[in-house]
Amino acid sequence: MKKIIVGLLLVASVSIWAQKPIFTTAKVNAATVYVNSAELSQSTTVTLPKGNSEIVIKNVADYVNESTVQINAPKNITVLSVQFTKNYISEYEIDESNPTIRKVRDSIDWVTKEIAKVVNQKTSHSKTIELLDKNQQIAGANATLTVTELMKLVDYYTSKRTELSNLVNTFSEKENKLREQLATLNSKLEINTQKEEKTSKGKLILQVMNDLAGTVDLDINYLTQGASWNPFYDLRAESISSPIDMLYKGQVTQNTGIDWKKVKLTLSSGNPNQSNEAPILSAWFLRFGYPNYGNYKRENSALNSIQGYAAGLAVEKDKAALSESTVSDYTTISENQLNVSFDIDIPYDILSNGKAHSVALKEIQLPASYKYYAVPKVEKEAFLLAELSDYSKFNLLPGEANIIFEGTYVGKTFINANATSDTLNLSMGRDKKISIKREKVVDKSGTKFLSSYKEQVFTYDLIIRNNKKEAINMILKDQYPISTDKEITIELLEKDKASANEETGVLTWKIDLRPNETKKFRISYKVKYPKDKIIDNL
Repeated sequence: MKKIIVGLLLVASVSIWAQKPIFTTAKVNAATVYVNSAELSQSTTVTLPKGNSEIVIKNVADYVNESTVQINAPKNITVLSVQFTKNYISEYEIDESNPTIRKVRDSIDWVTKEIAKVVNQKTSHSKTIELLDKNQQIAGANATLTVTELMKLVDYYTSKRTELSNLVNTFSEKENKLREQLATLNSKLEINTQKEEKTSKGKLILQVMNDLAGTVDLDINYLTQGASWNPFYDLRAESISSPIDMLYKGQVTQNTGIDWKKVKLTLSSGNPNQSNEAPILSAWFLRFGYPNYGNYKRENSALNSIQGYAAGLAVEKDKAALSESTVSDYTTISENQLNVSFDIDIPYDILSNGKAHSVALKEIQLPASYKYYAVPKVEKEAFLLAELSDYSKFNLLPGEANIIFEGTYVGKTFINANATSDTLNLSMGRDKKISIKREKVVDKSGTKFLSSYKEQVFTYDLIIRNNKKEAINMILKDQYPISTDKEITIELLEKDKASANEETGVLTWKIDLRPNETKKFRISYKVKYPKDKIIDNL
């Protein structure tokens, strides 16, 4: 008896779960985008019977971290299991309530009825031809017909049979066209029923137990890959005496398989921590870090300096401009020890196409001081630098920036918000209104041979002209070589009041230029080495 009861229970349980699954489509309400993933918040409404049910939630991301799925349901709903899949197959999957599918179904019904009408008409005319042929044979066997009557019979038979045959052909052609139309509709129905499947393959399968039949709301949250964001900036300055107007932006990219329509966005600089372990506070010990020697090298090498400042400038033009709306009023910034989050109240559409979508975060006015920087040995143009102090309070993140100076797009730069210095230097691009020349002074340069040694003297004039309407200050750099071999001796003959770094050979002038003023600086150095040797980088 116990075996029979157990068998009945198994059959009952199988019959419960074998019932028709309930399909529903989830809507994306909010998205928190991290540097390499996103947390999506979706919702759906479903009508459930009392008892156990299987719910198939469509329109979820193609990639879901199953361990992060959270289902918020009413108290009368018990979620027994949650499973993510991209290969769900069911005979009940086609959503016949879809308006597009209903339209195709109606067209198929109409074409099917028209085919039946045409087939009936073609059959009727074919039967008439058969009857006509039989009557013709009977008439031919009747020898009592006169020649006149026989001629009339032949004429009637010929015209009538031709007419009927033409009609049969017409109906056959019409039937063929209708069947082609039916095949097209069936193919279209197949595409339409699979359209949502092709757009988003991801599905959540829920096994639930319901204490009370009725309509319930479900909230779904999960972590998905295929989404990211990067900070981006627009920097606008009208002159070297005005502050910098910065538009803080985020470039959001997502390829999750579902479009985000009118969603509330949050952009976070951190990586999500999905651990289920409750956090525990440990002792907080402060310690010194290592100095940033990279900044020292850039500051003391002419070649590294100019390459570092110029590296962020790109020739590709981005026509992005500062937004006229006050985006700061719609963005709430939250900062903790590890990351910064931007909560945006303006709903956004972010399509799942892998393209970058620009999201305005905040407008900031940055007090700045300006100076020019030039290394004519490497570049014959001056670079405008903006110095920002106390920049940490603006929650800046490392990222590229468009530069619009004096109403003209001048290129791109990179904001290194992780720099350890108190002052942040931004390269605002090249200024064509500063003329720079580096000319070799021939009569002060030359080569001499002394016994077994060769002496070479190099003399250069640096000519700087300010063609702007306002005065400027500039940092001008050049260099003389440094010997690494005792057989090579180098003597700095003239530096024209420049400060010299004897370890690196870098010469630095801090100069002021009035409008339309020109200044000239001269450097000269002598290199002595054995005449039977060659210095390949002199």
